[in-house]
Amino acid sequence: MKRVLSGIQPSGQLHLGNYFGMMSRMIHYQEKNDLFCFIVNYHAMTTMQDGSLLKENTMNAAMDFLSLGMDPEKSTFWIQSDVPQVAELTWILSVVTSVGLMERGTSYKDKLAKGLKANMGLFSYPILMASDILLFGGEIVPVGKDQKQHLEMTRDIAIRFNQTFGDVLVVPEPDIEKDTQLVPGLDGQKMSKSYNNTIPIFDNEKIIKKKVMSIITDSTGVNEVKNTDCTLFKIYCLFLDKNGKNELKDKFQTPGTGYGEIKKELFSTIMDHFEPFRNQRTFYEQHQDNVHDILKLGAKKATQVAETFLTPVRDATGLNYRV
Repeated sequence: MKRVLSGIQPSGQLHLGNYFGMMSRMIHYQEKNDLFCFIVNYHAMTTMQDGSLLKENTMNAAMDFLSLGMDPEKSTFWIQSDVPQVAELTWILSVVTSVGLMERGTSYKDKLAKGLKANMGLFSYPILMASDILLFGGEIVPVGKDQKQHLEMTRDIAIRFNQTFGDVLVVPEPDIEKDTQLVPGLDGQKMSKSYNNTIPIFDNEKIIKKKVMSIITDSTGVNEVKNTDCTLFKIYCLFLDKNGKNELKDKFQTPGTGYGEIKKELFSTIMDHFEPFRNQRTFYEQHQDNVHDILKLGAKKATQVAETFLTPVRDATGLNYRV
């Protein structure tokens, strides 16, 4: 049984990109693997300095995950800041990480280009991510295309540490699922809150319908063959198996069905797919003490594992000077 590890930022309202890009994969992994999954609220601080908002978003992210099927009996599920050992390991790793490696980070450069203010947290983000993974012996790390370089950096950091102090850290392997590594938004770009092009999961039904109906399409008429290489087709396919995708392809290539009708079908599909999850989400909103108990248990489990990996790191580096 492999140990699979991944986290998600509490960055606001949950959308289809979050679900298909990462969350559904995590929930699937817990059935046959040793899943470690957490809410990365330390990471969120690199772009969010509103304490009240971070607190709210953290709880919402936890309730979202639990509502979608995260099972604390099958997995280890916690909030990043509830296991402070990650901050200790981040410092230790920082002393074997070159500035040049961080300077090559394309994600950092992209965020600055989009107007984010530079800070050391944003710059050293990959070291904290490495600590997240290495602290728990993560063997497989599912990542999207935009996080691939960060995982490569984690591998570089782990290898450098092992070369310096001995074979202590587990070097992880990336898992990038081709079909869902980049979920398109309403405008065809990556679905992201920063682009304002998302389709929410747990929002008001009217808002979700409005979003779906605003998916950008071309001017092809009802009685013309439609191009399957479009955003509408790609989003709809997220909900379909192989046969369903073939049927949708036939519909696109057979004149007589307009984009508006297909969008209405997609909206119904989204609502039907998430209906049981929406009901569960309402339950957790009304029973947040249950959520706190689940997260407390997850943090306890995660802390015990963290210590088993951090202790040999302390030994190897000489920090355990009393031994």
